[in-house]
Amino acid sequence: MEVSNKNLKVLVVGCGNMGASHATAYHQLDGFEICGLVSTGSSKQALNEKLGGGYRTFTDFEQALIETAPDAVCIATYPDTHERFSIMAMEKGCHVFIEKPLADSLEGAKRVAAAAIKYDCKLLVGYILRYHPSWQRFIELSQNMGKPLVMRMNLNQQSQGAKWTVHRNLMKSLSPIVDCGVHYIDVMCQMTRSKPTQVTAIGARLTEDIPEGNYNYGHLQIRFEDGSVGWYEAGWGPMISETAFFVKDVFGPKGAVSIVAKNAATAGKSASIDAHTKTESIKVHYAALNGQDQFDRPDEWIDLSDEPDHQELCNREQRYFLKAIRENIDLSEPTADAINSLMVAFASDESVRTGKVIHLS
Repeated sequence: MEVSNKNLKVLVVGCGNMGASHATAYHQLDGFEICGLVSTGSSKQALNEKLGGGYRTFTDFEQALIETAPDAVCIATYPDTHERFSIMAMEKGCHVFIEKPLADSLEGAKRVAAAAIKYDCKLLVGYILRYHPSWQRFIELSQNMGKPLVMRMNLNQQSQGAKWTVHRNLMKSLSPIVDCGVHYIDVMCQMTRSKPTQVTAIGARLTEDIPEGNYNYGHLQIRFEDGSVGWYEAGWGPMISETAFFVKDVFGPKGAVSIVAKNAATAGKSASIDAHTKTESIKVHYAALNGQDQFDRPDEWIDLSDEPDHQELCNREQRYFLKAIRENIDLSEPTADAINSLMVAFASDESVRTGKVIHLS
């Protein structure tokens, strides 16, 4: 679909946390026009009221797609709908912005990517950390630490109330290390610029409130072709500890780079989406020693207190989505990256379920 410099008509599907943030971006930014809000529950009314109450609301996605005839669709629903909704939208000639993960299976993700090519539509996956200047700085600094790298990351979320409801619903189709892990696997691949070759993982089901075949705590380990290694852990639920829930750290032969978010990493904030993208400061440690075997230079602290908040990051994603459509930017590489990180995440899931080391082709 070709779109001129007129406003892009966007249908927003899913009006929870991320859907609301993206809808707010469309509402605030030049170049967009919301043509409808879709959700099966009451979140669409709450979001519509928050935005001024002027938008059409729908319960059924297909009906909304037909009645509003959008230029683009923003999909921020649960992962088990991603493949079906995105392909339906592209069959109607709509560009698609879709929250991660691209689909709830690797083959499904490949089908979505193929549909974008078939119907000549732009497909952008919501990897929010790619638009975060502090995270990009973190990645750049890590590439100065030599090889191999050791990468340590987690995001454990102690959740209750509405947050626990969201987590339970997500776990009807995916585990935490798949849903959240794709972000950090993507970061590790950017840090190493190397191919993942092997994955192992462990997991535990700590509650009867999720499907019997799933687990709400997982820990994965990745080996890369260049010798680098990385681990990521994620847990969701009211029983999850908030001790060291926010670890973002990498080190190599030449030193270490660590995100030190003193405020965002405090107790009570592990389930806050605003805290999940905060960095606040980066600590750079240099390993070089002088003639007395003492460190040759002091650690460096980089203040990032002026970093964008969660809403501004969503705004940046949507500005790029509009730019990609208007300027016909090729999005095949970020789509391939999204599929690659999802492949590693599903391999981790397979390792949890089988107890085997998974070798990646």
